[in-house]
Amino acid sequence: MTPTFEADERAVRGSNHTGMRQFNERIVLQAIRLHGAIPKADLARLTQLSSQTVSVIVSRLLDDGLLIKQERIRGKIGQPSVPLSLDPDGAISLGVQVGRRSLEVLACDFVGKVRFRHEFHYAYPDPAQVLPCIQQGLDALQTQLGPLWSRVVGLGLTSPLSMDKWSSLLGSQAHNALAGWQHMDLKQEVEAMTHLPVSFAKDTTAACVAELLQGHGQNVRSFLYVFVGTFVGGGLVLSGHIDIGHRGNAGAIGSLPVGLAAANGSAPPQLLEVASGWQLEQALLKAGLDPLLVQQDSIMDMAYAGYTEPWLEQAGLALAMTVASGAAMLDLDAVIIDGSLARSLIDALLARTRERLAAYKFDGMHQPALLAGRVGAHARALGGSLLPLHTQFFPDKDIFLKPSMG
Repeated sequence: MTPTFEADERAVRGSNHTGMRQFNERIVLQAIRLHGAIPKADLARLTQLSSQTVSVIVSRLLDDGLLIKQERIRGKIGQPSVPLSLDPDGAISLGVQVGRRSLEVLACDFVGKVRFRHEFHYAYPDPAQVLPCIQQGLDALQTQLGPLWSRVVGLGLTSPLSMDKWSSLLGSQAHNALAGWQHMDLKQEVEAMTHLPVSFAKDTTAACVAELLQGHGQNVRSFLYVFVGTFVGGGLVLSGHIDIGHRGNAGAIGSLPVGLAAANGSAPPQLLEVASGWQLEQALLKAGLDPLLVQQDSIMDMAYAGYTEPWLEQAGLALAMTVASGAAMLDLDAVIIDGSLARSLIDALLARTRERLAAYKFDGMHQPALLAGRVGAHARALGGSLLPLHTQFFPDKDIFLKPSMG
């Protein structure tokens, strides 16, 4: 069986079979990504490839500009060893995140560090406004990257799956703007702007990818990921793999009912109706305040407590129910909460959710840890940019989009 990378594995194995050249190269790159700068002898031990095979692969990757040599380590028994590390300039990937209130375009290097980022804000995602901004962002990145543009290997595009939905929540003014997405193929539109291969992922799935690779996912095997932005959404990691389900809706907690249907047949609200940033924005707007305060740490000042407290209470109650429901169905190690709102507000939401979670019984099931996300507000665009890198250079290219089995 071909081995696959799981988030908490710290050793990966290759094969010495002559037909496995590309896979073995990916295994070597993965080992270096996980462990940092490492000599060839340790690479051979970790990957269980022969020393000769590792030597050949390393020479090839050095020639391709994907690895660099660090300074020799002296003072140990035997010949001085030369650690090898990923070359940050070895490959560049772009991320484009289209949201309901903002757009982000960024360039990420081979070690996952963001080199350049551009953000655009709008009241509603009108395609006539959004598409030119994407082109503007891509043009700016090409200029900023200069000669490194030739090392760009792909573009990861992320957005909500149904941009035209929930116009009733966003208000009547948003209806016309959202209607423009009904018959638009966003991936096709972006492909027409660039020569690069374009891969697509749902925005909250992409954010979950970023947390899996650069956050708690390095140590936590199975978790429900919650991202609180204009709307709340989520992603699901099981045994170190993103699980999107057969229809791409696994972890789509925004649609989760929070409550019981009434005897008269009225439906309970969905999570996105009570735990999204949108509700707090609208409360601020109604009071004549700037709705973008939700993205500033000053939102937690006492002057705004009349708006933040009711939102924190209803959102915390709803998320506590979500955590308990998820634990019962999925046997999770953790629930991770992050978002594009101000970090102080996310921290307060996490604390309120933890308080309300104390009222739930966990008899007969495991209570998952409740953790703050480590990646932050830019997780969706960063996760998108990581997709092309890992598809092309690391061994389990399906790590992010592993469908449900059964």
